Amino acid sequence: MKKSILKEKSYAFAVRIVKLVQHLQENRKEFVLSKQLLKSGTAIGALVREAEFGQSKPDFIHKMTIALKEGNETEYWLCLLKDTDYLDLKLFNSFYQDCGELIAMLVSSIKTAKKSIAK
Repeated sequence: MKKSILKEKSYAFAVRIVKLVQHLQENRKEFVLSKQLLKSGTAIGALVREAEFGQSKPDFIHKMTIALKEGNETEYWLCLLKDTDYLDLKLFNSFYQDCGELIAMLVSSIKTAKKSIAK
């Protein structure tokens, strides 16, 4: 079976997000923004998993596109947490870079899938 880097990275990112949210809630007493981050940040990997067994190529593309939207939303919450001083720059940069990599991988997967339909 072919190893999926996107599947692995999105899962690892979700684990990091869960731990970050635990930190924000326990140590910074931040509950509202962190809950939003938890939802969008873990949804990326869940949608990648859903897409893996999509009913059709269009279904796969649809689920990956929703994962892409969740990635974009995750970037928003990360920026907001940084700009409201809940995240320091070093921690923010680490998460932002990982999220950006996931977004790039999702864009690439969607483009490849769309090309295969057009043929």
